[in-house]
Amino acid sequence: MIELKQVTFRYDNAPENAHSIRNINLTIQTGECVVLCGRSGCGKTTITRLINGLIPHYYEGDLSGYVSVNGAEIKNQQLSKISQRVGSVFQNPRSQFFNVDTTSELAFGCENQGLPKEDVLERIADAANHFFLNGLLNRSIFELSGGEKQRIACASVYAVHPDIFVLDEPSSNLDPASIQQLKDVLLKLKAEGKTLVISEHRLYYLLDIADRFIWLDQGEVRSVYTREEILAFSPAQISAMGLRALDLKQVEGEAEPLKHSEHEFMFQDLECKVSGHSVLYIESLQIPAGEIVAVIGHNGAGKSTFAGCLCGIRKHTGKVFYDRTERNAKKRLKESYMVMQDVNHQLFTESVRDEVTLNIPEKQSEQAENILRQMGIAELAECHPLALSGGQKQRVAIASALCAGKKILIYDEPTSGLDYESMRCACALIREVSRQAELSLVITHDLEFIMACCTCVLHIDHGTVKAFYPLDSRGKARVKKEFLLQKESEERL
Repeated sequence: MIELKQVTFRYDNAPENAHSIRNINLTIQTGECVVLCGRSGCGKTTITRLINGLIPHYYEGDLSGYVSVNGAEIKNQQLSKISQRVGSVFQNPRSQFFNVDTTSELAFGCENQGLPKEDVLERIADAANHFFLNGLLNRSIFELSGGEKQRIACASVYAVHPDIFVLDEPSSNLDPASIQQLKDVLLKLKAEGKTLVISEHRLYYLLDIADRFIWLDQGEVRSVYTREEILAFSPAQISAMGLRALDLKQVEGEAEPLKHSEHEFMFQDLECKVSGHSVLYIESLQIPAGEIVAVIGHNGAGKSTFAGCLCGIRKHTGKVFYDRTERNAKKRLKESYMVMQDVNHQLFTESVRDEVTLNIPEKQSEQAENILRQMGIAELAECHPLALSGGQKQRVAIASALCAGKKILIYDEPTSGLDYESMRCACALIREVSRQAELSLVITHDLEFIMACCTCVLHIDHGTVKAFYPLDSRGKARVKKEFLLQKESEERL
C-alpha cells in the first residue's frame, strides 16, 4: 500500500511560494491501478518522485507530510532498497539508461541485485517477449527511436520484478501500435497483482485498466473519478480539464489549409546509412513550400532520420532542391531549427527568458515576451529550464523555435507531455510562424495535433515513403483511419 498524508513539497530552486504540490492525501491499495492526470505542471511527476523516493533522496526541497510504501516511510529508506520494490519509467527514457546496448540495459537492474546469470538471462528473455523487443536485442541504444527507447526502459524495469510500477507519461513517444502493446503489458501486470501508478494526459488506452483517475490542478487533488465517471464527461469537459480525447474516433479535423505555394522542396535519391545498412531511401519526393507536414509512421520507421537529413545533421547521399536549385547540407543546417524529441539536449541557459532569447537580437525581445505569454510560461521566465516539468520544458523549446526566425522548422514530437490546452496553443503558434517559414516538418504520433494543426501528411514506413497527401477532407479521413487501423491491428494480436 502507498500512503501520502498532508504532503506539501517545493523544489529547492523554485520561488518561495511556488509549491509543486500542496496538502496531498492519497492512499493507493496493493494491486490497484491509479492514473494521475491534469494539466502540465499540476504536480503529477512530483507525486511519482515521492513514491519512488527520488524526493527527497535526489531532488531536494521543502518537504512536509508523510509518504510511505508498504508501511515504511520513504525518507527513512535507502534509494537502493526502494528501487527493489518500486520500478520507475521516466518521462525521458534516456535519463535512466546506464549502458550503450539494449541487452545490457535489460540486464542492468537484475545484475545490481546480484541475481545468478541464468536468472538474469531468463528475465531478459521474459521482458523481451512481454514488450515485443526480440528485434531490438543487442542493438546500440543510440540508434533507437524515441519510442523504441521508451519500450526498452519499460522492459528494463519489468525485468527487476518490482511490486509497484510508477510510469510518468509512458505513451508520450509511442505510436498507436506501441501504445496498444503497452496497454497489453499493463493489463498483464495488473492481473499479476502489481500496483500501477501512471501519470498521463492520454487516458483512452487506460480506460480498461485504471481503477481510479486522480485529477490534479495547481498542485492539489481536485477530484477522484472512476472509469464510469470519466466516460460520462463530454469531449468539451475533458478538454477543459486539460486532458486528451477519450476516444480517437471522436477526433475531428479543424485546421484550415494554408495558402498553396508555387515553390517546392524536392528530394532525389536521398539515402542514409547506419553501420553500412540503409535506414532511409527516398527515390523522389516533392513537398510544396509553406506546408506544415505531419511525418507519421511506426517507431523506428525513419521519421527522425529524414528530418535529420533535411536539416543537414545526418550524412546522406542524394540531393535536396528548393525551386530546382540544389541546397547543400551546410546551407540547410544554417537555415534550420529543430525542436528535439529529448528537449533536455537543447536547454542551455540559466533561465527560461534567456533560453528563448538566446538566438535573437535585442530589438526582438518584445516578440519573445509575447510568445512566452502565448505559450503560458511567462510566469516561469526566471526559472531554470531544467527545473521544469516535461511539458513545460517542451513549451520552452517550442517558444525558442518560434523566436529563431529560421526558414526550415522541424518539430520532433512537439506535443510530448503537453496537456490539451498547451497542445492547442502550440498548434496556433506553429501555424502562425509557418506563414513566414519555407517548410514546417512535424514528427508526431498525436492524431489530435495533426487534425488541429497540420496541412499535409508524409507517411514513412521502413525507411521509404509510403504516402504523401494533403489534409483536405479526404486526407483527414485517411490519416484518422490509419491511426485507428494501427491501434485495432494490435488489439487483434
